[in-house]
This record gives sequence, structure tokens and C-alpha cells, in this order.
Amino acid sequence: MKKFFFLIILIFNVFILSVAQESVKIVNNEAFKEGEKLQFRFYYDAWLTGKVTAGLGVIEVKDTDRKFYGRNVYHLKAKGWSKGVFNWFFKVDDQFDSYIDKEFLAPHFFVRRTREGGYKKYDEYYFNQSENYVVTRTDSMAVPPFIQDFISAVYYARILDFSELKIGDHIPINFFIDDSVYTSVIKYEGKENIKIELGVFRCLRFKPMMATGEVFAEKYPMTLWVTDDKNHIPVLAKSAVIVGNLKGELMKFEGLANPLTSKLE
Repeated sequence: MKKFFFLIILIFNVFILSVAQESVKIVNNEAFKEGEKLQFRFYYDAWLTGKVTAGLGVIEVKDTDRKFYGRNVYHLKAKGWSKGVFNWFFKVDDQFDSYIDKEFLAPHFFVRRTREGGYKKYDEYYFNQSENYVVTRTDSMAVPPFIQDFISAVYYARILDFSELKIGDHIPINFFIDDSVYTSVIKYEGKENIKIELGVFRCLRFKPMMATGEVFAEKYPMTLWVTDDKNHIPVLAKSAVIVGNLKGELMKFEGLANPLTSKLE
């Protein structure tokens, strides 16, 4: 049961990991704005059981008066929690807050509050983007220029131009979590129309690489679909299990910066 919920959490995290990176510079952000809110449902889907909800998640861009180094920031907030009967087996209650620069969309401050079963964790990271280091609760360390955190990566990715990607392209990414810099690879698999409960969407399809081992036997165990429009919002993530699939699906949205032109019906 613990592995099951680990997969559910990881599906949510795939939304964060599945990004392309380029040299960071002052950017023109037209992909999102303050007031945007995306809500997700995480569930097990099989022929025998149908869709069984295991948890919910929300990611949003909130208004804030806080400044870091005298600079204006967006407040990004992500929450995920287990629901219903699954709370009896492995209760999940996670929250992440990231404060990112409004001009170059990299983090200045990140907070993580995690409760997963009997496991609890609290992290704070202060990012000095001008001198390329991070201060944690116990240490400070050098990092690559304009490193992203667990939450900011997805928002930075959304302003990028995916039009030049070719099917089979592999995109390296890096981000900072658990007091370490992590590097992964995302494989682009082309465009596809995807049907969810909200309707049919024209999407870009990606496969993020995961470490093989106890949980995953394959390097690319999950598939992620994001809208093929100016918003680039995630609509579905799927991972196959022995019987059925684990899925994370967009359930509600509000405050988008652009018309949702990828919605076909």
C-alpha cells in the first residue's frame, strides 16, 4: 500500500519534473498569471474497479506583497492530500511554496512541508541566484546558475517554445530537492488528442525518466500530456501497474492567462 501511494505522489511530481530547460534570461511570461488555479484528481483505474479516487492536488499562483532582494515575486503554492479510505492506510498531506522572480522565473525561497504515513519532513531553501548557491536549514552549497526548485520548474517550462522539438528528442533537466541537485531526462513523443472528463484536448506528450529499482522496472514508466497552446497546462499523467493504471487528471481550472485553444470539445 505504501508503494501505491508513493506512485500517486510521484504522478503529481511528474507534472513538476516534465520540463525543458534552456539558458535562463529575462523572459516575457505570457503563459500564466496571478489568480491561476489548477485542481487534479489522482486515482487507480482498472476494468474491475473503475476509477477509485486516492487523492487530490492543487497548484496555484497567488498574489503576494513579499519581496526578495528587493525584487517582485510570484507565490506558487502546491498541495496534495490523500482522500477517503486511503487515509486509513497511508495518509498524505503535502504542501510546497515557491517564491519565484517575476522577471527570470527562478526561485528565491522554497518551503516544503511533507507528511506521508509516519514520515514527516520540513525544508526551507534560500536561493542566491546572483552568486549561484542555496542555503538550507543545515548547510549552504553551490548550484548551477538559475537552478529551479520542485515547483518553479513547471512554471518556467510553460513559457518555453516547444515548436522546434522533434519526436524522440531527449531534454535534460535539473532541479534542487532533498538538499541535492537532481538531473533527469524527458523524452518528447509528439502530439496527441487526449480525452478526459473535462473534454478532448490537443496535447504534447512526454515521458520523464525515473530511476529504476524497487518501484519502477523501466526508465520511462510514465506518460504526461500538456496542452498544446500558450498555457501549457498538464491535463493527464499515467503509469501502468500490474492490473490497470495510476492516473493524475486535471479536474478544474480557473484564471488562465490565455484562451484554452487546445480544447477541441
